[in-house]
Amino acid sequence: MEADIFEYAQEPQSEDPEFFIGEKRKLIQPTSLKDSKLIDLKEALVDWINSTLKPEHIVVQTLEEDLFDGLVLHHLLMRLAKVKLPVEEIALTSAAQTHKLEVILGQLSQHLGLEEDQTKWSVQLIHNKDLLATVHLLVAMVKRFQPELELPSDVEVEVVVVEVSKNGIKSEIHKEMLTEKRSADPDSQSNSKWDHPIDQLLRLDTSKVNTVKQAILHFVNTNMSSLGLQVADMGRQFADGVILLLLIGQLEGYFIPLHDFNLTPVNQSEMLHNVTLALDLLIDAGMDVSSISPQDIVSQELQATLKVLYALFKKHKEK
Repeated sequence: MEADIFEYAQEPQSEDPEFFIGEKRKLIQPTSLKDSKLIDLKEALVDWINSTLKPEHIVVQTLEEDLFDGLVLHHLLMRLAKVKLPVEEIALTSAAQTHKLEVILGQLSQHLGLEEDQTKWSVQLIHNKDLLATVHLLVAMVKRFQPELELPSDVEVEVVVVEVSKNGIKSEIHKEMLTEKRSADPDSQSNSKWDHPIDQLLRLDTSKVNTVKQAILHFVNTNMSSLGLQVADMGRQFADGVILLLLIGQLEGYFIPLHDFNLTPVNQSEMLHNVTLALDLLIDAGMDVSSISPQDIVSQELQATLKVLYALFKKHKEK
């Protein structure tokens, strides 16, 4: 199908016409950019990035403008894949940014098990703020590192492929899938498909909520009994982070040195230090608690505390 190439006249052009000979460019159709499914997917990816990098105080506003220099992708890869890359923290020049992206995307391809010609993104496309390539990249990262996260399904966009040859410009339109269809699941019809299981739980009737809370409390006390500790009030007793750190040590099978945390915290700052350490340990152990704020736990918000305990319960209940 032929596309109206004049819709893309705003695309930056090279001063050297030979630069484009034989090159193909893929651009999302303007009508698809307004599609609600694509907008939802972009918002979900921004939320995912911000929740993952919340401990590092990195905030992304838009996918198009905030990922091209490699800083956000670098921190995502460090946190998700637990790798440290030999690149500078902030790359200011175009050449430095391109080099940084080469290192990051090379490492990422190893984790994804992809060769360079199998990817739908490239250093040049990401650096040029190409939305299509950026979304493909982030969706692949979610599928690899947090497959339990449900992105909007069946997101498809119309793409115009523009090819420049010595004979002129040729273009055609085709549809490109960004996320796959998800089979219907009658149990997933909650008020929001993005809800954490604890959020869904707290909308149920009180008796069901109490049943689950008692199960988690029993799990906690069973694992703390060898230390002579008992929990009755989850919100209050986990607020200073001490019992939470001891519980993590019990379940994960290691001793947390006493000089790493405050055994008898006396103020909010010390409590916050303890809880932040606990959440970092859980993230390092592969548990999805990056969206939980340490301050919420210190403030005795039961919902946040339950999410942390649920993550531990989910991983260790069989033991």
